[in-house]
Amino acid sequence: MAVLAPGIFAWGLVTGVAMAGSGMGMTLALAMSLLVFSGSAQLATMPLIVAGAPVWVVWLTALCVNLRFVVFSVTWARYLRLLPLAQRLRLSYFAADMNFVLFLRRYPEPVPAPGQVAYLWGTVPLNWGAWQLGSLLGIFGAHLVPAHWGLGFAGTLALLGLLCSLLGPRPTWVAAAVSGAAAVAAFALPLKLHIVVAIAAAVAAGAAMERLAPAPASPAGGTR
Repeated sequence: MAVLAPGIFAWGLVTGVAMAGSGMGMTLALAMSLLVFSGSAQLATMPLIVAGAPVWVVWLTALCVNLRFVVFSVTWARYLRLLPLAQRLRLSYFAADMNFVLFLRRYPEPVPAPGQVAYLWGTVPLNWGAWQLGSLLGIFGAHLVPAHWGLGFAGTLALLGLLCSLLGPRPTWVAAAVSGAAAVAAFALPLKLHIVVAIAAAVAAGAAMERLAPAPASPAGGTR
């Protein structure tokens, strides 16, 4: 996690600066950083909140951006289903892209095993801490960052670096490419709806790739 922490910090810093500069107010920015803990959802919904968009649009945007956490949770449930509900709820708050990736690399078999909970908690301090430190520094120090630094673009590059580390099989690369193309094509839509279009396109592309993939061969040489 230490290797990934600088990128997480940079993305948190960009998000904090963006929230502070949006006019949403210091109190709301702090609450959003500590409670939401999702840079992509924060950046997607922030302009909608400032523009006074309907609440359902804000919620739908945040939901679509964070749909990946449903996949994360379903996967984690195979490992953590025996834990008490209260402990699972606490862990769900700290669920994030990077500790999900590291956890699956460490425990590829989806069965409960000793040490899994300790390993997951071990990723939390750097993952959550790097994000919150960057975000809070961005919120309180936004006035010290000149606009010509292009910090927003630097944050985009940091996010792209994190994204590429999540891409593995061919369907994920196809989904990412289709999503990017759809986002650019639909950019003129109001209320950031191009994000919803991009997510729908990515899901459809990924599902299509999975269906077109050849079935794995059986031990006897056939298919199943």
